[in-house]
Amino acid sequence: MKEFWTKNKKNAWFWAFIIVAAALLFIMPILSLDAGNTGDEDGFQIPQGQNVVNYYKTHGEDTTCLNFKDNLQYYGSSFDVITEYINQTFHIKDINISRHICNSLLGWLAILMVGLIAYQLGGFRAGAIAMILLFLSPRFLGHSFNNPKDLPFATAVISAIFGMVLFFKQFPKVKWYTFVILILSIAFSISVRIGGLILFGYFGLLGLIYLFFHLSNKKKNGNKLQGNGSADTYHITLKDFFKLLVMGLLICIVGYFAGLLLWPFALQAPIKNPMEAFKLMSSFDISLRQLFEGTMQWSDRLPWYYTPKYILISIPIAVIIGMILFFIFCWRKKEDRFWAFFVFFTFFFPVFWIVYTRANVYGGWRHAMFAYPPMVVAAGWGFDGLVRWVESKLGINNETTTNNDDTDVARHVSTKGIIVNVASVVILLALLIGPIRHIVANHPYEYVYFNEFAGGAKKAFGNYEMDYYYHSTREASEWIIANAEPKADGSKIRVGTWHTASVNYFFRNDTARFQPTFIRWYEKENSDWDYAIFTVTGINPEYLRSPKFPPKNTVKTIEVDGKPICIILKRNDKSDCQAFKYKNEGRLDSAFILYKQALQKDPENLGALLNIGELYVRINRPDSALMFLNRYTAIDPYAEVANYMTAYAHIYKGENDKALDIVRKIQKHNIKYTGAYYLAIQIYLQKKDFVAANKEFMKLIDIDRVDDQFVQMWLQFNQMQNIDAQHAYIKLYKAMAKSFEKRGKKKEAEQYQKLATGR
Repeated sequence: MKEFWTKNKKNAWFWAFIIVAAALLFIMPILSLDAGNTGDEDGFQIPQGQNVVNYYKTHGEDTTCLNFKDNLQYYGSSFDVITEYINQTFHIKDINISRHICNSLLGWLAILMVGLIAYQLGGFRAGAIAMILLFLSPRFLGHSFNNPKDLPFATAVISAIFGMVLFFKQFPKVKWYTFVILILSIAFSISVRIGGLILFGYFGLLGLIYLFFHLSNKKKNGNKLQGNGSADTYHITLKDFFKLLVMGLLICIVGYFAGLLLWPFALQAPIKNPMEAFKLMSSFDISLRQLFEGTMQWSDRLPWYYTPKYILISIPIAVIIGMILFFIFCWRKKEDRFWAFFVFFTFFFPVFWIVYTRANVYGGWRHAMFAYPPMVVAAGWGFDGLVRWVESKLGINNETTTNNDDTDVARHVSTKGIIVNVASVVILLALLIGPIRHIVANHPYEYVYFNEFAGGAKKAFGNYEMDYYYHSTREASEWIIANAEPKADGSKIRVGTWHTASVNYFFRNDTARFQPTFIRWYEKENSDWDYAIFTVTGINPEYLRSPKFPPKNTVKTIEVDGKPICIILKRNDKSDCQAFKYKNEGRLDSAFILYKQALQKDPENLGALLNIGELYVRINRPDSALMFLNRYTAIDPYAEVANYMTAYAHIYKGENDKALDIVRKIQKHNIKYTGAYYLAIQIYLQKKDFVAANKEFMKLIDIDRVDDQFVQMWLQFNQMQNIDAQHAYIKLYKAMAKSFEKRGKKKEAEQYQKLATGR
């Protein structure tokens, strides 16, 4: 330690590294205090954390955590368990404040690990630059405030990578603290997500490459080898191999079982259940619609380049440039290639695997967040490599300090060195102006960031998801609490929202005045509410980009770079809500009157336009229906329900071809909107076009929409062709087997093939 201090105390970059790390330790928790809640916290993570704590408090008698909603038992919950324990122990009422502080500290730890890895590979300058780059990566910074799953996992992975770097630099004399870092990091990663098993692959691969690297050098250097991080020379022997193997297995085994300690589901069967969770996570079956490249797409059908493109358009340009420099400068020295490959592999492989397996990902690239810190290590090392190259061209020895005699040459070299280093900082900060401006201007919505390739948030709006994780519901809720007008009858103010979990949290102290209630965007006019909170997600992009958005009854917008990421609506008239009630009761005349009244007050009331159009279809007045439905689709041209009713109106007019054109439009925009397929089938059956009808059935099979309605229509379809039920089922099973085979689902294909053959 004394030697380390003596060597570095006059190194300006050493002090820069210390100052940056220390400053961020204070800055990041403070920034997190302003953050809202994510979409996973209130409805999933916090309750499950409480369930797990109760499991341990009751010594396993309370097993709620083993069958909680949405298969949460398959995830480790260590972050939620630890923060819940802190909240209960210290009787913290605003539990999300403490959670966000803890989240930010993990974000800080990830930044520190990135800095330490870059220091190990390139020195303190590389380390300081890497920390600055990661902190000024708005997406990462934003997620560090309140992402309880992806951010902790990313921290665990980068910490383990740091431990691996230390391990192989110290081998064969590995320090005790390196074992501790590796075991704790592996354990933490598994306790957050079973995907932490990827670290075993990293460790094993690095070990094999390490042995290959030294064995190849052994042949060239007459069996005399230089230790990678030590001044000692040693021979690679069979003993070294077994020592490496035993150490690696010990770390992995202890880390694995330590990672199960806060995961009750895994403790029930320490091998079987984690493997079951791993298989489930590898074939994630939840599919969400995502706004990508200007269209709404299902997450299980996104293009292969979804993740790499999202990363490319939402990380700082400085990081991209740094990575290019990494490929130019950090592979030059033979001794650096081993480490350069390892850094490259740890950021390339996860993204490659997502692309190769066509993994079901959504919400930008947060599921691949653990691949980003190694990218920043590469970028920091790359910038350092550029500066070293410039220094070498100028004859500057960056390892040398000023001599005691202070000669003219020494002064000249020192001056050039200062100029180069200052210039490198200026250039780096110039490249980071965009992210810095975004962070300052848009806090606490840092994660809603798009770089110059995407044209910033202004150009990305309506083309890519903005506040997909619902951070802005906090500010919206607080605005309503401060500004909502009391109701004349003294009743509670109903606050409608799609994401009631987070909104409930912010109204928890004012339930006497407010009552949050669940509503959907496209059904909002049918429900009773006084104010409504909607983040700009799940809304058709054509409508978002139109001058009709936001609606006229918008009283507050929460914006990033002038574009709304969340809107607050105020209900000025409830005629449409009452009309919907009459409609469901069959009181159509009363419903007509109230819907027309609602349209007099707001001609762009989409709910009124849709419902009155549907009513006219019901009473077989298609021309009147189209008059209102066309007004709707002029505002929101790809709204599925409006187009569906429009197609029905054309059928009532005998215009089946026009109806089919609209059906195809719906299918193109939303491939999983089953009503469009059934409507097409009805039209084709009327025409006795069995070939076309069969194609629609096959499309439904391909999108996994085989349900009771499908089976009934399938039997009817076959009956019309004089095919009995038994043979109809055989045909169905064969078709399903073929569909699964085509999609690479061999297990399901075999299952239905057996049903078809009766084996």
